[in-house]
Amino acid sequence: QVQVVESGGGLVQPGGSLRLSCVVSGFTMDYYAIGWFRQAPGNLREGVGCISSRDDRFAHYADSVKGRFTISGDIAKNTVYLQIDSLKPEDTAVYSCAARYPWYGDTCIAEVHEYDYWGQGTQVTVSS
Repeated sequence: QVQVVESGGGLVQPGGSLRLSCVVSGFTMDYYAIGWFRQAPGNLREGVGCISSRDDRFAHYADSVKGRFTISGDIAKNTVYLQIDSLKPEDTAVYSCAARYPWYGDTCIAEVHEYDYWGQGTQVTVSS
């Protein structure tokens, strides 16, 4: 069965960086979309970006994170990464990744209802 596992969260000072990993198993990374999401306490889950096999693995980002968040994939490792730079306290949240497989769309969208398989999430805390 499909499994999605995130890792890499932790406590980081403002201005620091983190790289989160999302390892997927149970399907080959051919026709897929992977989305990254975050949920801060008291807030709804927010999509931050996604990457798919359709767009030659070109990532799309929410406007709120453009320039600081970078999504990339290592197909050989069945892994998608979320690099977060210049971290701010407001980035504090549980970060989750989710998979849609199979997926034959044109452009991925980081919206909750688009994804079928979810990881458990990893906590990112930005604080001095």
